[in-house]
Parts: sequence; structure tokens; C-alpha cells
Amino acid sequence: MLNRLTIKNVALIDSAEIEFGEGLNVLSGETGAGKSVLLDSINFALGAKADKSMIRHGESECFVSACFLLAEDSPVFSELAEMGIEGEEEMIVSRRFRADGRGDIKINGSPVNATMLKKITSHLVDVHGQSEHFYLLNELNQLKVVDKFAGDAVEGLKGKISEILSSLRENKKRLFALGGDEKERGRRIDILKFQIDEIENAQLKEGEEEELLAKRLLIHNMERIGRALSEAREALGGENGVMDCLRAAGRCLAEVFRFGEEYASLSERLESVCLEAEDISETVAAAAEDLSFDENEADRVEKRLDVIRSVQKKYGNSFAEVMKFEEEIAEELDVLQHCDEESEKLEKSTRELCKQLYALCNELTILRKAAAKDFCARVSEELKTLNIKNANFCAEFDSYGEEDAPRATQNGLDSMRFLFSANAGEPLKPLSKVISGGEMSRLMLAIKTKMSDINEIDTYIFDEIDAGISGNTARVVAEKFADIAKKKQIIAVSHLAQISAMADENFVISKTETEQGKTVTRVSRLRESEKIAEIVRLVGGEKDSAAAQNLAGELIKTSLRYKK
Repeated sequence: MLNRLTIKNVALIDSAEIEFGEGLNVLSGETGAGKSVLLDSINFALGAKADKSMIRHGESECFVSACFLLAEDSPVFSELAEMGIEGEEEMIVSRRFRADGRGDIKINGSPVNATMLKKITSHLVDVHGQSEHFYLLNELNQLKVVDKFAGDAVEGLKGKISEILSSLRENKKRLFALGGDEKERGRRIDILKFQIDEIENAQLKEGEEEELLAKRLLIHNMERIGRALSEAREALGGENGVMDCLRAAGRCLAEVFRFGEEYASLSERLESVCLEAEDISETVAAAAEDLSFDENEADRVEKRLDVIRSVQKKYGNSFAEVMKFEEEIAEELDVLQHCDEESEKLEKSTRELCKQLYALCNELTILRKAAAKDFCARVSEELKTLNIKNANFCAEFDSYGEEDAPRATQNGLDSMRFLFSANAGEPLKPLSKVISGGEMSRLMLAIKTKMSDINEIDTYIFDEIDAGISGNTARVVAEKFADIAKKKQIIAVSHLAQISAMADENFVISKTETEQGKTVTRVSRLRESEKIAEIVRLVGGEKDSAAAQNLAGELIKTSLRYKK
């Protein structure tokens, strides 16, 4: 149970420490006094998302500490052990949040994150607020309620269903590797054959692309090359060209070579240069004569490059990558063409698994229907005691067949919804179609009453679950709170005198202005005389009215008699 709550700098609360008791704890106060701030603080300590708006104006951080007393058999101890935190009878959760968005969370002094905190507190507190009405209107959540009521038997079947689903996923994965079923495999074989034929028909050769690119470069620059060769030939062999100059120089040296060895050496070297220049000149002339543009060859080069690039675009960026791809798909094709036996085996296994899955889903449905029938009958009886005398509450399940097995999930194949009728002669309809706010509050209380016997959670928090009810119904709701509070701790925000009168502990939340001109919210635990004054306020009586005080006293006496 939640034993003590410490709050600092949360919204209008500058500082508060509240000690809750066992049984029914009721929080009351004027509208806008700050009851929601108190519940936000509890939710913050339970792991709810933090928000800067929580921090009191002018402060740099807020802090909440919650002390829980744990039962000896609480599942929290095993959760704490897994986290490496020492478990004790008293567990303290502290959480701090700063204006810069950072914060820290500790359990018994050990740092934890928000996910770890929620895992722990999910075993400790069940918070029911206005938003939970919308939760129950969702059909998926309605199925969760039935499963929770059914207990371990449902979870056991879900576990078996999960195992079969895992085997089916593995079969599907292996069948996919074999090309899927027979039709899919046939389509895959056709694709692979087409790809292999396309690659082979391209007749790719290593280095061919580079050769073609070089040839295309030559073709594109033919005019420029021809002009360069012509000009070079003229410069070498033309009138007054290089050859004429070299020959003239040779004749000059020939006249003096006999006058010294160095002149003879120069003459020989120049003769060698002349011979090389003549050879170059002849080669340039030959190259110029051989140079010609072949349009057909240019067209062939372009078409061949298009073929190569088309294949590489599909199957690889280079000759090596395309060859590797062809090798891989050839191996895949060989497997697919010779995998009939393995594929048939897997398909047979899949059919058998689907049969098993359908059987388990059917077993789960039978179990759920039985649990839903029992649960709905109990809730209907509770609703009658909550002044919905003609309440009719049941669960409707959609049908399915063995052919639906492939779409099963861990939750089986069930699709169900709760149906409700508040009045005699009215047909049953889904909750969202027929239920009013007051009826929804009583339905939620009826469900909580019936779930409390099987729920391991020790603390229930109700945020104005009494909305939309009054009169004799309010008395009955108060009695239901008392019934649950025999085994569970309840912390309830209420505006009803009957519920406050039934409380084992009363707290008033009030808003006052300090001497510094700041508004603060205070939480006060009420003594017996103060409880009477608060009930007088709730019934709208004058605080000095003897009749109102007598009425309040009578409500408290009636509540005590009921609890005894």
C-alpha cells in the first residue's frame, strides 16, 4: 500500500507530506483547489511522463517521494532482485525533475530509469481516472479485461500459440528461401532463367568495356587527331621543316669532322637524330594516311556499350560483379529446380501447424467465452446493486473458421466486444453506442469490484469515478468502495458526501494565499469534527446549521454500521 507521499514544488503545492491509511482514503475539496495536482504527483512517482509545467512557478525543480509498504508475497521483490536492488518491507520511490528537462529516479536509493520504475509500480497501484472510460470503449482492451479475469489458463494457451506462430514464421522463412509455394517458386524460376539468359546473351568479356571506351574516345576525337598529325608531318618534312634543318646542320658538321674527334662525335650524333626524325616523319605520315572515320564502327561501339551498361545497371557495376551475380542466381535456380521434396515437406508442416493453431485458438475462444459469461454475469449483478436494476451486460464474439488460422496472432483469432443495456426491453448494443457518463462510472466500479479479488495490486486510485451520480446511487457506490477497501487500499477523489462519510481517512485539499501574495495548495488530514464540517460543505449546508451537522453525523453513523 501507499503509506506516505512527499511533494515539493509541484504546481501550486510548495510542500506537502501525506500519510495514507489502510482502507478507504477520500480526498475532497472545492473545484480548482488542486486535487488533480495531487493525483499528478502520484502518477509522476509511478512513472508518468514528466512535464516542465509541473514545476512550481519560480522554482528550478520539483520532487516527489512515495513510500510503499510491501506484502511478503509481493511480486515486486523478484522484480527488484532482477534489477540488482535490495528489497525491503518499505520501498521508497523518489523522483526529481528539473526545468532544463533532466531528472533522476531512485528506488531505495538506487538509480533507475522510467521503464524500470513503471515495471515496479505496475504491481503496486491501479489508477482509474476519467480517461479509463475511453480505454474500456476500445474493443481490444475489452478482450484484455476478459483475459485478465480468465487468469493463467489464457496466458498458458497464448504461450502455446506463440510457439506455433514462431514455427510458422520459421517455415515461411525457409519456404521463402526455396521460392515460396509452388506458384511463387515457378515465378521465381522464370525470373532467374530470364536474368541468366540476359547475362549470357550479352557475352560480356573482361576488359571489353575499357577497350570500347578507348575506341569511342578515338572516334569522337578523329578530326582533332587528323589535324594534329597533318601539322606534325608538315613541321617534320615540309619545306624548311625539321628534316631540312637537320640535314643542313649535318652538312655543316661534315665539313669540320676531320679537324677533331669532338666534331666527329657531334656529326655522328646528329646523323642518328636525322635517322630518328626521318622514321618519326614516315610514321606520322603513315598514321595520317591510315586515319579514317568508319560510321558503322562508331555505331557498333555505341550499341555494344549500351548492352554492357544495361546489364551492369541491373546486375552489377562491373564485369566481376555481374559474373558473381550470375553465379549466385545460377546456384539459386539449381536449388529451386530440385527442391520439390523439401518444399512439399515444409508446406505439409505448415498445414499441420495451422491445424494445431486453429485448435488452440478454438480452445482459447471456449475458455474466453466461459470466463466472459461468468464475468459479465457478476458485473450485471453488481450493476443491479448500483441502481441499474435492469442492467444486462454480456460479451459478443465474432465467429471464424480454420481458413482464418494464417491471420492468427498471439491473442488468437478472437474479436469480441462488450454489449450493454440499462433498461428493460432495450436491445443490447456496444458500450460506445448506449452508455451514459453515470452508467459508465458505475460499470467501471462494478468491473473494479469483480477484478479486485483476482488482482495482485494492493492500491486502487479513483479520480472522480462518482461523476454523474447522486442520491441513493451515491450511497451504493460508497458501499462498493467499502467492499473493495476491506482487502485493498483505495485513494479516491470525490465530491460526494456519502463517499466522504464512508472514508476511513479523510483529506481536504484547499487553496490559500500566503503573506507573500502567492497561491498555495494545502492537504490536511481531518479529525472527526472536521470530517463532519467537510460533509456539511459537500451537502451544501450552512456550517453552523444544526440540521446539516446532524445529517452529516447520521451519514457517518450509517457508514460505520455498513462497514461493521
